[in-house]
Amino acid sequence: MGELTLVSVLIPAFNEELTIESVVSECKKCSLVAEVIVIDDGSEDETFNLAKKAGARVLNYGENRGKAFAVMHGAKQAREEILLLLDADLIGFTSDHATQLILPVLEGITEVTLGLFEKGRMKTDLAHTVTPWLSGQRCLKKSLLLSMDNCDQGRFAFEVQLNEWMKKNNIIPVKVPLEYVSHLTKEEKRGRKKGFSTRMKMYKNIASQFFKKDKYSIY
Repeated sequence: MGELTLVSVLIPAFNEELTIESVVSECKKCSLVAEVIVIDDGSEDETFNLAKKAGARVLNYGENRGKAFAVMHGAKQAREEILLLLDADLIGFTSDHATQLILPVLEGITEVTLGLFEKGRMKTDLAHTVTPWLSGQRCLKKSLLLSMDNCDQGRFAFEVQLNEWMKKNNIIPVKVPLEYVSHLTKEEKRGRKKGFSTRMKMYKNIASQFFKKDKYSIY
């Protein structure tokens, strides 16, 4: 690992004012991070202002276009060749967790890391045990991510598309346990009714992408 090898953090965010400041602040503490980019995907709350206050470079295109578009837009703007992808609604995430996700890629041990929740909240731990491929916590090279075709067309199915592409290219991620990390549920962020509705749309989008092509192996 060269001394000048650093990382760009990409955090797609839509109405994440409850957690965005903490996630950005912890990333800024990591010595391996050169920049933190928050891609504000049409938020209607204080996400933009709080991300800037915490020291992030904030990209805003004025409308909600979905996670896949946000990630790919951020990747094209990133200065560094190594990218750390994080969800904006993380709870308990620290700079040490960022380092754990980044080092295996910087040291050439793997092309991709996959962060999985452990010892956090039962509901989110279970989700990562049953469907680890849906984790939004990853580290990989920018060139790999940008080589994916039509990835920015999806909304909630970004992780499914990414895993499908990884399988085609024989890339097996290294799993990184993220102890005591979890995230807010959609119901906690948007209220029971609206959160449940958003969750159902997410599941529908993920399912449609999952069954569109051949199934991939589960990590």
